[in-house]
Amino acid sequence: MAATVVLWTHALAAMLFGAVALWAFGRTESGAPRGPLGVALAMTALWALAVAGIGSAEMVTGLVEAARNIAWFGFMLVLHRRDGAARPRFALATVYGVVSLVTIVAAGLNLLAYAAAPLLAEQFVNASVLLRMLVAVAALVLTQALHSAVAPSASRGLRWIVLSLGALWLIHLNMLGAAYLLGHLPVDLQALRGLAMGVVAIGVAVGLQRKGEWTMQVSRTVAYQSLSLAGMGAYLAFVALATSALATVGGSHARLLQTAFVFGSTAAVLTLISSPWVRAWAKVKLAKHFFRHRYDYRAEWMRFTETLGQPDGTAPLDERIVKAIADMTDSPAGILLVPEGAGLAQGASWNWDAARLPLRFDAALAQHLAETGRIIELDSLREGDGGDAGDRAAVPAALLAMGRAWVLVPLPHFGALAGAILLARPPINRPFDWEDFDLLKVAGRQAASFLAEARAQEALAEAERFEEFNRRFAFILHDIKNLVSQLTLVARNAERHADNPEFRADMVATLGDSVDRMNALLARLSQTNRVRADAPQPVDVAPILARIAAGRRSQHPVAIEVFEPVVALADPVRLEQLIEHLVQNAIEASATGVPVQLVARVAAGRVTIDVVDHGCGMSPAFVRDKLFKPFVSSKVDGFGIGAFEARQLAAAMAGTVDVESQEGSGSRFRVTLKAAQHRDVEQAA
Repeated sequence: MAATVVLWTHALAAMLFGAVALWAFGRTESGAPRGPLGVALAMTALWALAVAGIGSAEMVTGLVEAARNIAWFGFMLVLHRRDGAARPRFALATVYGVVSLVTIVAAGLNLLAYAAAPLLAEQFVNASVLLRMLVAVAALVLTQALHSAVAPSASRGLRWIVLSLGALWLIHLNMLGAAYLLGHLPVDLQALRGLAMGVVAIGVAVGLQRKGEWTMQVSRTVAYQSLSLAGMGAYLAFVALATSALATVGGSHARLLQTAFVFGSTAAVLTLISSPWVRAWAKVKLAKHFFRHRYDYRAEWMRFTETLGQPDGTAPLDERIVKAIADMTDSPAGILLVPEGAGLAQGASWNWDAARLPLRFDAALAQHLAETGRIIELDSLREGDGGDAGDRAAVPAALLAMGRAWVLVPLPHFGALAGAILLARPPINRPFDWEDFDLLKVAGRQAASFLAEARAQEALAEAERFEEFNRRFAFILHDIKNLVSQLTLVARNAERHADNPEFRADMVATLGDSVDRMNALLARLSQTNRVRADAPQPVDVAPILARIAAGRRSQHPVAIEVFEPVVALADPVRLEQLIEHLVQNAIEASATGVPVQLVARVAAGRVTIDVVDHGCGMSPAFVRDKLFKPFVSSKVDGFGIGAFEARQLAAAMAGTVDVESQEGSGSRFRVTLKAAQHRDVEQAA
């Protein structure tokens, strides 16, 4: 009875597939691949007829099954090529060719089983079933990729056919799994297979009945995941075949050999796939051979904006910008170069040891990037005759000497240079092409706008802090006015009541209260009182340093070194206040008992005064971004005015304040002023 059901169900399936094949050949729509689909349907009908006529286990049926599978692979290959991408034809043909080759090998093993001895025949059959299971898994993966690649504009008929194709491979895999586990295919399962194949034929017919475009859009993510699943399936099939072979030839040590092989091969595969080089290589090869464009621009842009738009507290914006640009090209590291004066200086970095880069790049590079906006591929410049002549002239030799440096991406913003990003070489080195240049050009402009907006926000916040300070100062002036009025009244009454003991006691109490309030106001004002502006004059630096050291002696030791007479052109009041600010900061940064050094010397017509401490030091980012900005302080009770006012005082005397600092080693503040000439000293005398 069961054999009869198998016969009639497969005969019905053969009739349905044959009818659908004739319909497919007769369709006239240009959008449908009639020939490959008709051949695949006809071979499926022939296979179903062979099962019904001579049985599933016969050699001829196995050969027809292999031919059916190869015919469906041909149809799937045609569908995969209908996404409009001008990819190399050899790439997809290779994938389907490998799967077809495995199908042929499985059929060959099945043929050998008929001519081999019983023991070897069983091994050949098991190996053939495993390879056919591998083919079914690969076919399911490729079908899933096809389903994900169906374009939104495609007809529902194409979706019906792809789903029916997936059902065909799923049925095939289930039958092979049952045959491998049970050693044979039960008759009742064969009967169910015949019915299921008839349903598949009806699904294909429904798909053919619907009209529309047969277009595909291959997804990169699906392609990567599909090939990964195919690789996993191939690995599992390889392990199964190898363990079966070891069971045959291993004898009494078979179990030990199988265990060692499984653990060893698994460790080798995990080590291989965890390598960044392997992942990068696979991504480059897939993009090169499977897709017309190197990048999935929608996915890249979403990842780029998501990285830039991460909430505060994750990473600074400058660092996120570097990471977003680096991720686009699979670069493992990057560093932001920010404008400083006429040149470029180190900014935020991502996975890059900034200590190995020059601290500053000259104005030629910054000017070239601002004028041209060119993305500079450093490898082309290292080749000697390669690259643009303007790029070779602008890029410093120190940058070319860094083998890790790969590409320099400018960040232009409304004709100005907001910065530049230096990218490290990716695990798989490759030359740049037009897609890389276009993508990084657009991303660089977007990143520049983010940087410009952030800097505008900082400027606005700074202006708001000044406004708050002015408002607070107005309140303080109002309090001072009240104190002055109170003291004026006391002074007037003293003329008439100075001999009254009660008045004197009240006056003392009033003065004490006024002093307390004045001290509180001064504490609120901190070091913001302005000094008078005198014309620069010859000033002997040594007495000023000695006076400052003597005034701090009870607070902290201060050592002085003055090399020869040091006379600067400066305002003595401003100079003393400037050094006071720097000395106070140095004392607060130093440990108790560790002296602060004041070193003055004259060289090349300039006077330098160094204030050196051996305290906690400052990071390059703090020195660059916060040290000389008002109202920014690393101290809990600081106002952030001292360093800012020190630079302002130096600038008023045509001088500068420079800083060298290293965390954990201390800081050196250097004040540079014009040295007084002999005629200036004589005129002052």
